[in-house]
Amino acid sequence: MASISSSPRTVEEIFKDYTARRAGLVRALTFDSKCGLHLIMSEKENLCLYGHSNELWEVTLPAEEVPPELPEPALGINFARDGMQRKDWLSLVAVHSDCWLLSVSFYFGARLNRNERKRLFSMINDLPSLFEVVTGRKPVKDKPSVDSGSKARNNAKRSLDGQAKNNSKLMDENYGDEEDEHGETICGTCGGTYNSDEFWIGCDICERWYHGKCVKITPAKAESIKHYKCPSCCTKKGRQQ
Repeated sequence: MASISSSPRTVEEIFKDYTARRAGLVRALTFDSKCGLHLIMSEKENLCLYGHSNELWEVTLPAEEVPPELPEPALGINFARDGMQRKDWLSLVAVHSDCWLLSVSFYFGARLNRNERKRLFSMINDLPSLFEVVTGRKPVKDKPSVDSGSKARNNAKRSLDGQAKNNSKLMDENYGDEEDEHGETICGTCGGTYNSDEFWIGCDICERWYHGKCVKITPAKAESIKHYKCPSCCTKKGRQQ
């Protein structure tokens, strides 16, 4: 059994291994899906789909050694083939393969520190997932969110009439129209349009978005704010009192 020390160790080495294995699986699930993968998977065995570091793919029985040298892919995915539409079956295999690729990369990254793991995931996340490739979906660009240091967009926010308004949207609803939303987001102070390279924060009262620099809120300060109230809303409340 190979030791971790002989495996890819740096973020760059692990990412290179990830991209090579991913390339093999992309080929298996797209170009080779009709003439190769679909026929091989018809065998009545508990088979696994592997992507190798030489950009090739293989369908074979799982490793006999316990524990295995690497995390194992989903077992027996070929059994679902005959009971599903081909497109749905490939999507299912793609989802399981995405999970396996991540597990292999973070197995290799066991000795990475927190920042290195974050950087590795960021590099991986910049690539379309196998599921996105197989289904033809386009990755969604992030709107100002907790990832840029602001409060989570998915949390329930209060609208002006006091009713809870959930700003989160299902992934399927975001595809296609998310990019248009970015162009409509403007800063409530300076009127500047949304830029993913800048920190933004949203008001829980009026639901306007602001540059952090325009309202003097840093990403670190935003982390401790549960409900943000913009200067305009603060002023309005002061006048009412």
